[in-house]
Parts: sequence; C-alpha cells; structure tokens
Amino acid sequence: MPQFNRSNRFSRNSFSRNSGSGGSSFSRNRKPFFQSRGRAQGKRMRGESIDISKFIKKSSDVVESKPVIIENVFADFGFCPQLQKNLQFRSYLTPTPIQDQSIKHIMQGGDLIGLANTGTGKTAAFLLPMIDKCFNDRTQKVLIVAPTRELAIQINEEFRKFAVGLNIYSAVVVGGAPSYRQISDLRRNPNFVIGTPGRLKDLKNKGHIRFTAFTNIVLDEIDRMLDMGFIDEIKQMLSEMPKEKQSLFFSATMPPRIRELAERFLINPITVKVSIGQTSENIDQDVVRVNKLTKFDKLKDLLITSELKKVLIFSETKRDVESLAESLMRDGFKADSIHGDKRQSQRQRALKNFKDNYIQILVATDVAARGLDIKNVTHVINYTVPQTFDDYIHRIGRTGRENKKGVALTFVESNQY
Repeated sequence: MPQFNRSNRFSRNSFSRNSGSGGSSFSRNRKPFFQSRGRAQGKRMRGESIDISKFIKKSSDVVESKPVIIENVFADFGFCPQLQKNLQFRSYLTPTPIQDQSIKHIMQGGDLIGLANTGTGKTAAFLLPMIDKCFNDRTQKVLIVAPTRELAIQINEEFRKFAVGLNIYSAVVVGGAPSYRQISDLRRNPNFVIGTPGRLKDLKNKGHIRFTAFTNIVLDEIDRMLDMGFIDEIKQMLSEMPKEKQSLFFSATMPPRIRELAERFLINPITVKVSIGQTSENIDQDVVRVNKLTKFDKLKDLLITSELKKVLIFSETKRDVESLAESLMRDGFKADSIHGDKRQSQRQRALKNFKDNYIQILVATDVAARGLDIKNVTHVINYTVPQTFDDYIHRIGRTGRENKKGVALTFVESNQY
C-alpha cells in the first residue's frame, strides 16, 4: 500500500497560535476548523442527546447468535441463463438472508419492505429480480432512487456487472454532474434509471423524464432520504406512477413516515426484516477524550500508527471536512475529502483513490455514511460526535465488513462528558 509522507511529523509549528499571515490555518487570525460555528459543543442539532458510553464496545472474538437458515441457492431462483452465468462468474452461490427472503417474492411481482442493516446484500436483493424481469419483458422500466450520488453510482456499477450480455441498459441521473449527458442517456430509453431525488425532480420538471413510464420503483435507504427532506419528492414520484406497479422499499429502520408511505402506496406488501444487531460485533468501539487545542494533534498522533492503514474520518460540516483534509495533506498525509460542495467528478476521483489505496485517509460528511461498499477500511474516526445514534451506526458500518475486524473511534471534547 502506498505510504504517506511522515517527514513533517507534526511539528507544533503546524498548530502555532503565533503564525503570521503566511502560516498555518490554525493561527490566531483564523478560527480553527474544529471549533464550534454557531452551536454549543456537545448538543445535538436535531435534539438527540447521545450517551457517550454507547461509543464504547469491544468487538467479540466469538459471536454467539441464532443460526440463519438459508433456504435457497441462487440456482433455485430460476433466473434467465445469462444472468445465472454472470452470478456464477462472480462466485455468487449462496444468497444472504435478505436476498434469500426477498428475491422469490419480488419475482412473483409483490410489493416489499426490506429492513436490513448496511452491508447485508440489499442491492443484489432488488437488482437481480428486476434485471430478470426486464430481460423477460423489455417493456418494463425500473426507477431506483438513492439518497446520495455515490450510492446511486455504486448501484449502477453493480447493475452493469450483473447485466453483462443481457442487452439491458441503465442511465444514472445525479446532481453535481453535467445534465446534458444524463439527458442523452435518458433519450436512449433505458430499462433502468438510477438517480437521486433532487436531480430526478429537476429533469422531470424540464420534461426529460416521465414517472408515468415506470412500472417498478425501488427506494433504497428510504429512511435516509426522508431525513434529508425528500418526502415531498418521493410522494410526487409515487403518485405520478401507474397504480399497477411494483414497489420495493429498503431501509435500515421503519419510522412512522415510512409506514405511512407504505400504507398509502404499497399493495399488500410483505416485510422482510434481517437484523445483525445495532452495531457489528466485528467493530471495536471506543472514545478518544480530547480538548479543543490538542484535538488535531491527537488525530495526527493516531494516524501515524501502523494499525491505521485505511481510515475514514467523519466531520459534521462541508467546510470543516475540507479544512481538515487540507490540513492533513499539508502535514504530509495522503488524504482527500468528499462532501456536497465538490463536483461529482472530484468526489468520484477521491472515492476511487481511497478504494484503490492511493490515499490512506478519506475525510467525509455523512454523504459517505450510507450504503457505500469500501473494502478493508481498518478504522472509522468520528472527528465530531454524530447528530444521532442512527448516524453513528451508519458511519461505523463502513468498517468491520466481510467478517473482518474494524475499529471505530469517536472524539469527545472535554465539555461533552
């Protein structure tokens, strides 16, 4: 793995409070990025007070849990031959519990609510039966809605791998990227359109997409989309689609707003619930107690240790994320950032470099907390305490995946405990 430059090993000059105008961003003339901007430290903006002890939990070497009985193998589902061949090529033999319990029902045309934690195989649970459905009936069109650009693009990447040789195509419509190219893709009348609520609404208002044309809809991470304020956009999509449609809702939780949507728009749905516990048993969780003046130095002390090979750092605001990444790069670390103010091409490049190990550290807002599959993340660091415990669960879920051990550290400032 590429090594980051340690030659600048945190001279305190990088944190000097006496620097002149040409000095570090941490001079007296500029407020340190980690200090509060308009809200009291330790208070949740959305009104949730989190018990700090929830961030402390040792991983289990042996996890005792009820065995999950898998009733099918992928060959039992009756996919078309080319799709089955693609699955065999990717060594997909035994489905995960959410796939095992969902796929047959979806293939029978029923509506479904899938409740499962991140990393349980939800994407294949809806993609595989929908691909098979479109192969057998080319008039079928599928709309897949995801909360973030990265997740929409990741779903499309999975789609392309599953759909090799089937002559079924997709279009991705997300913000932060040129719309003209997306409009061109839509004109080719793809069977699958995968997008984010904001860009879908924009293209619909401009007449480039009609929700009435879709006979299937998948809402992935729907709880996150509702948290982001997209309830009206989702209701509009569902209300404009034909009454005779297949609807699939996938979520980690089932708040009342999702239940209301299901009662209004779904027809006799089954609910498939697969839980692996609130947090992965593979994640060693702890807090790092800091004060404001030494917080950044403490972070750097951690990052130079050999155990922190691939680190995802979360901070609260886009401005703080960018400032933190820039400060780490100035001090010789291989780092980059993703947040909502970056162009999509920049976000994708940073994510790819992190996945491919060209950088060691990715600093992000919660845009990276949902659904993203990044292999071999050794550590998640919450540089700021997350707003809700659900946010915490999704953040740390980026590590400890595929039965590997992971570590989650949450920085807690002195006046937060």
